[in-house]
Amino acid sequence: MHRFAANTLIAFTALTLIGVTWGQPSEPEPPRVVREAPGEFQFVRLAYSANRYGRDGWGRRQMWQTDWPEAEHHFLKGIGRLTRVAAADRGRILTPLDETIYDFPWIYAVEVGYWHLNDQEAARMRDYLLRGGFLMVDDFHGAWEWSAFLASMQRVFPDRPIVDIPETDEAFHVIYDLDQRVQIPSLQIIYSGVTWEKGGFTPHWRGIYDDEGRLMVAINHNMDIGDAWEHADWPEYPENMTALAYRFGINYLIYAMTH
Repeated sequence: MHRFAANTLIAFTALTLIGVTWGQPSEPEPPRVVREAPGEFQFVRLAYSANRYGRDGWGRRQMWQTDWPEAEHHFLKGIGRLTRVAAADRGRILTPLDETIYDFPWIYAVEVGYWHLNDQEAARMRDYLLRGGFLMVDDFHGAWEWSAFLASMQRVFPDRPIVDIPETDEAFHVIYDLDQRVQIPSLQIIYSGVTWEKGGFTPHWRGIYDDEGRLMVAINHNMDIGDAWEHADWPEYPENMTALAYRFGINYLIYAMTH
């Protein structure tokens, strides 16, 4: 066969195989849509407005972004290893007034010594929690940050007390028996060996309950569970503290998903 004819035949065959016909324009394939599997569990981080002490955040970040997104990444991977819950691959960020907030049973709020919930946001959080939602607050320390946290929390529940979570509460036993009351430290333990911050020497596990005795708000004061998640892959950070932080987070989320 003549070389030109042979090359033409090869080209014609190749074009035919990929769907191009002579005399007709080829139609592009529709773009492939990739949808991320939502998972049974969604890590939802609360994006809040800051009070006057936290408006600039640390550097360019807002205070609610502390440990993001590494804390989500490592904790979600831990859920996959330690439970049979199908966790999403990445976290979500929602504001208190986001209409989809009711779709998620568990919300995480960090550095709440710097948050500010106005009356409308407080009303939305109150409604969310009374309908069955669960809020985990973390990484705030000392008396001053406690009072700043309380200023907004009392807008949410002006008539409900904050109490120590009893040792027997199901939230501490739903998966792991959490009888160990150890202060989970920030990254500074690597450099200084100190576990406390801002005068917050004693860790507290406190909560707010609904009328049926369901824990709605888990308050982790004078500890930094988010740092333990964030630095789970750092050899220098104490492994036993990361393991304990995973257990608390997993117990809270399983409790939230089942109550």
